[in-house]
Amino acid sequence: MTVPLLSLQGLTKAYPGVVANDQVSFDIGEGEVHALLGENGAGKSTLVKMIYGLVKPDSGQMLLRGAPFAPAEPRAARADGIAMVFQHFSLFDALNVAENIALGMENPPAMRDLASRIREVSETYGLPLDPYRTVGDLSAGERQRVEIIRCLLQDPKLLIMDEPTSVLTPQEVEILFETLQKLRSEGTSILYISHKLEEIRKLCDHATILRLGKNVGECTPAETSARDMAEMMVGTALKTPTRSDRIMGNVALDISGLSVPSPSAFGTSLKNIHLSLRKGEILGIGGVAGNGQDELLAVLSGETLSAPDAVKLHGQPIGRLGPVARRRLGLLSAPEERLGHAAAPDMSLTENAMLTAAVRENLVNRGFLNWPAAKAFAKRVISTFDVRTPGPENAARSLSGGNLQKFVIGREVLQRPEVLVVNQPTWGVDASAAAAIRQSLLDLAAGGTALLCISQDLDELMEISDSFAALNEGRLSTPRAASGLTVDEIGLMMGGAHGMEVAHV
Repeated sequence: MTVPLLSLQGLTKAYPGVVANDQVSFDIGEGEVHALLGENGAGKSTLVKMIYGLVKPDSGQMLLRGAPFAPAEPRAARADGIAMVFQHFSLFDALNVAENIALGMENPPAMRDLASRIREVSETYGLPLDPYRTVGDLSAGERQRVEIIRCLLQDPKLLIMDEPTSVLTPQEVEILFETLQKLRSEGTSILYISHKLEEIRKLCDHATILRLGKNVGECTPAETSARDMAEMMVGTALKTPTRSDRIMGNVALDISGLSVPSPSAFGTSLKNIHLSLRKGEILGIGGVAGNGQDELLAVLSGETLSAPDAVKLHGQPIGRLGPVARRRLGLLSAPEERLGHAAAPDMSLTENAMLTAAVRENLVNRGFLNWPAAKAFAKRVISTFDVRTPGPENAARSLSGGNLQKFVIGREVLQRPEVLVVNQPTWGVDASAAAAIRQSLLDLAAGGTALLCISQDLDELMEISDSFAALNEGRLSTPRAASGLTVDEIGLMMGGAHGMEVAHV
C-alpha cells in the first residue's frame, strides 16, 4: 500500500471550555487535493495550525511520508515542505513584492536573483507578478498571488490554502484552479479549506468533514452534491433562504455626486457615486476587494465625512454627521473587518454589544451604562444567531471567525435599523450560518428596512438582491435589476471590463 504524504492519527487539542479537535484522523495522499470541511467552530483552523507548527497537539501523532512529524514552529514545518496561504494576507503595503517575499524566507538570495526567480515561478504557474511593484498598489487577487508565489518558492510537498477564493473574481478563480491543477500534476498535495462547496466539487479529490471537533465522515466531492456536503457538516437538513413578496417604499438612502478621497495612501478614492435605495429594497454591490468597498462603508457609517448633501437619509442631509448621530437616526453598519473594526478583540461580547447598541437599545441612562441590559442583549444575539460561545462574558477574539461574524451581523439586525449597510455579511461563514444570515437580511427588508449589501460572493448577491451595481476603482456602475444578470456579466463588471456602465467623474 502506498504511504500517504501526511497521516493524522488521533489528533486532540483542548482549550478551556472546549475541545477543538477530538481524535481526528485522516490521510492526505501524494498529489492529492484534499478538502477539509466543517461549519464555523468545527476545528479546521486548530487542525491546520497543528500541521503548520503553530499549535502543539495534546495527544495523537502526525506522520510525514511515514516518519514522525511534530513541528515545533512554522519554520520547522516549512523546512519539512509544508507551506500555508492564510485567509488574511500578511503583507506590508509600503514594500514591493520581492521585499515582502524575502521577509518570509530564512536565507533570501540577493534581491536581483530573487526578483528573477519570482518572475520565473510566477509565469510558470500562470500567476504573473512584477517583483518591483509596491504591494499597496496591488489588487486583492494580485496580493494573493504574492502569498502563493512565496509558498511555491519553497517547493512545498503540501500546500495548505484557507478560503483562497474569497477575494477573487470568477475569472481569477479559474486562473487559480489551473495553477492548483498544475501543482497537483507535479506531485504537490493540497489541503483546501473553503465554504464554497461547488468549488470543492470541481477541484478536490477527497473531503474530510469535521463537526464539533470530530471527524464525522469523508466523501468524494465530485460524486456528492453541495447540499449533501453541507448537511454532513451541520448534521441537519439545510434550510434555504426564502424571499417574500415586498412592496418598495419611499427612498430611504440617497447618494448624489459622492466624491471622497481615501484616507489611506493605498486606499481607493470614491468618484462621483450616485444611488437611491428604497425602503424594503436590497441593493447588492459587487467588486473585487480594494476597489472602494471599505471607503464606501466608512462614508455611509459616518466614520468618513462628506459634503452634507452627498448623503441623505429620508431626505435629511447627513454627510457631516458622525456614526453615533447616524445610528440614532437609524442608519447602522457592519464592516468587513470583524476583529478590530466591527468588534474590539479583548472586550467581552457584552461590551461589544454596548459599543454599537447603546443608542438603539437604550443601554445608557443619564450617563450610566446599563450592563445587565447590555448582557441581556448580547445573550439575545447569541441565542438568535446561534453564536457558538460559552457566554457573553467571553472576549471577541475567543470566537472563531464565523461565529464572530454571526455575532456582528446579529447585533446590528436585532437593533431594527431603518437602513443597514453591510460589507461581506457571510465572509468565512459555513453554509448553514450563511443561509441564516441571508434569511435575516431578507426578513429585515420584508419589514421595510433598506439594505445595501457589499459582497464578493456573487451567489449571495444574486440570492438576496433586488438590484445590483459594481464598484471598480472607486466608481459605481448604474444599478440594474438583479434578476436576469448572469454571473459572467457580473464578474466582468467587477473586473472593470470595457463597456461597463459606470458613472464617470
